Amino acid sequence: MHVAHLSLTDFRSYPGVELALDPGVTALVGPNGQGKTNLVEALGYVATHASHRVATDAPLVRHGASRAVIRSVIVKDDRRALIELELNPGRANRARINRSPVSRARDALGLLRTVLFAPEDLALVKGDPAERRRFMDDLLVARHPRFAGVRADYDRVLKQRNALLRTGVLARPGKRRSARRQDEESGFAEAGAGDVQSTLAVWDSHLVRHGAELLAARLDLVDELRPLAAKAYASLAPASGAAQLDYLSTALGTTRDDLAGQLHAALAEARRSELERGVTLVGPHRDDLQLRLGELPARGYASHGESWSFALALRLAAYDLLRADGGDPVLILDDVFAELDTQRRRRLAEMVAPAEQVLITAAVPDDVPAELAGARFDVTEGSVTRV
Repeated sequence: MHVAHLSLTDFRSYPGVELALDPGVTALVGPNGQGKTNLVEALGYVATHASHRVATDAPLVRHGASRAVIRSVIVKDDRRALIELELNPGRANRARINRSPVSRARDALGLLRTVLFAPEDLALVKGDPAERRRFMDDLLVARHPRFAGVRADYDRVLKQRNALLRTGVLARPGKRRSARRQDEESGFAEAGAGDVQSTLAVWDSHLVRHGAELLAARLDLVDELRPLAAKAYASLAPASGAAQLDYLSTALGTTRDDLAGQLHAALAEARRSELERGVTLVGPHRDDLQLRLGELPARGYASHGESWSFALALRLAAYDLLRADGGDPVLILDDVFAELDTQRRRRLAEMVAPAEQVLITAAVPDDVPAELAGARFDVTEGSVTRV
């Protein structure tokens, strides 16, 4: 798999840009702030329908424009596909495949698969559990696009259940709703304490059903990632301790039915606390992927170099999984080599060089290792020129 063409309209800093790409290595070189990362961010968005830099779509639309459009031509097994995404902040995004509209933008997921390394990846090791949950769920969707629906269903149920729990809190004497909260919870405004309890049972069943499916997939994913991440870390940092992954959850059954039963029991046990606090305390949204070096958690104990190596190992493990599923994903290395010492830079370059397509951003040509020599574009003040 490789990207043959990228076209942007009103995306980030670009009123418009056309970029023809070939298989192999391509380096986008230029000073910081000139638009290099915007180009690879757009490709990452095609693959995941999310940015690795911001949480919402609004910053992706050029200032003064009402929408942004990303067009990319993907080649896989000598077949070409044109993917067009229209980003409409505050409204539903739209997608077309080979000029034909699809009913939902997420129907275009899976046509392009990327693995993106970026400075933000340090948050996988040093950041909050939400960063690691997103890593797992994005990889699940890349491998099996139907999980975009599973995750959306779970998030919808969680939002509704939390709104109901807040209603239970606010229904207690001495509690008052704000006008905004009343609007958010209008569906539950008539519920009394007894109604809240009975309605919670309904939402419990929905949460357990979608949560058990998501949790089972994550557990299987971690089992597959564990040896691959350990191998990649050992290659990047052979002098450090062994990299280990552990999934932390209130439910760790061996089958989906086991997981559903454990989630249901955990919800029942947490009921009083949830009603007091007005928030769902049990489920995959509270889980974490624990990263360890030897016997110590990487977060708080790993050095800067070890943290970088662990984050890279996770991405390399994801690349290996996607490749094993069929076809090399596009590898994107966004300003990564400048962060690495000489040995780690050389080892990473050797590991990614065999990929079908590698896109690199770098501030200066010297940041691109000799092992990854290839095509080069200079990016300056929004102008992209092939050298």
